[in-house]
Amino acid sequence: MYQKTAKEMTAFLKKCPTAFHAVDLIGKELVSSGYERLWEHQEWEIKPGGKYYVTRNDSSIIAFAVGTQISDHYFRIAASHSDFPTFKIKENAELEVKKKYLQLNTEGYGGMICSAWFDRPLSVAGRVVVKEQDHFTTKLVNVDRDLVMIPSLAIHMNRAVNDGYAYNKQIDLLPLFGGQESKKGDFKKLIAEAAGVPAASVYGSDLYLYNRQEPSVWGVQEEFISAQHLDDLQCAYASLRGFLEGRQESGVNVYVCFDNEEVGSGTKQGAGSTFLYDTLRRIHLGLGKPEETYYQAVAGSLMLSADNAHAVHPNHPEKTDVENCVYMNEGIVIKSHAGQKYTSDAVSIALFRDICEKADVPVQFFANRSDEAGGSTLGNISSAKVSLNAVDIGLPQLAMHSAYETAGIKDTCYMIQAMKQFFSTMIREKNGDIYLCS
Repeated sequence: MYQKTAKEMTAFLKKCPTAFHAVDLIGKELVSSGYERLWEHQEWEIKPGGKYYVTRNDSSIIAFAVGTQISDHYFRIAASHSDFPTFKIKENAELEVKKKYLQLNTEGYGGMICSAWFDRPLSVAGRVVVKEQDHFTTKLVNVDRDLVMIPSLAIHMNRAVNDGYAYNKQIDLLPLFGGQESKKGDFKKLIAEAAGVPAASVYGSDLYLYNRQEPSVWGVQEEFISAQHLDDLQCAYASLRGFLEGRQESGVNVYVCFDNEEVGSGTKQGAGSTFLYDTLRRIHLGLGKPEETYYQAVAGSLMLSADNAHAVHPNHPEKTDVENCVYMNEGIVIKSHAGQKYTSDAVSIALFRDICEKADVPVQFFANRSDEAGGSTLGNISSAKVSLNAVDIGLPQLAMHSAYETAGIKDTCYMIQAMKQFFSTMIREKNGDIYLCS
């Protein structure tokens, strides 16, 4: 089971070199499962028992399945994110070096481990906006071959490289694109060819580097899996599987995958936007519900914010809390933080633990060392727009924000099982008490 799931997930990851590709692939999976696409600029017709999805910016997506029993109205929400640290290609992309090399001009997106990007086969993918007569259309592009590389400076020329060298993204991390036979204009021509259009018709682009290295299952018991952007497409994939496999006729199941978590979520398609709020409101209004019952529905809802967590590092166990630390292949992580970097509290933790017990899935607890500043995620950000019970969870991994990350082969299956149980669970609230039943 674990090997089969790992193979399916890595096939998914390989098709998702950017957030745009991830959302496009998720949309195709939804369509094949009977979901109907909606557009934000059009009127929605929502019916009991219906299955729908909507995107924003082509890089965030929300899918929802409406139960047949809409008199008991609330939301079960699982949220993850589609983006990951990488390098974005600047508009004027080509840099000439002594008329012998052609580089690509890039800037960092998110907090990556810079050293992991050196000496690997890389390529470019994203989207372009094309003018066709009197309208503009968006096309996905992926130059599906080893295209560029960021070469290291030899240790003979940088003796301090192993002594805490500070990388400069404008100098050290520019990818090499071509040699002396290359010329300015080649990059735009290549991207236009990948899109199947003339170069002059490309009016805008969002293009990124991605790692071409193949995913790998390894370890003495083949217990580990390494791949690009496990954070957070591992959770996005597992949540989607659980969403499609789970079903509860009471309430509304909601799958969310936001963009831009790695840069603060403060965009029109991020967790800090109105995307989730707008969608939940439109579902509510589309079902003919009065204003008052929307607030009742949200108050009785539960959200799982799924984003990966730091496993204990074998070389640096001192970097994690003594007791609230987690290990790969030992279950889903529940994350807590006194300063509310994570949205988990006693109520949401208790509810999720019960769901995992019913799914026969192990759980672990993570908190940062008290003298270390940890990262944040989308749970508390989205809760500022839609206030409901929410718990931050994830899967344990090593080398977070590297170009090649490592996780446990069992944990994807655990997340799928827990998500399936969650989306099949009925939620009831009465006089301050919450009841969960399948």
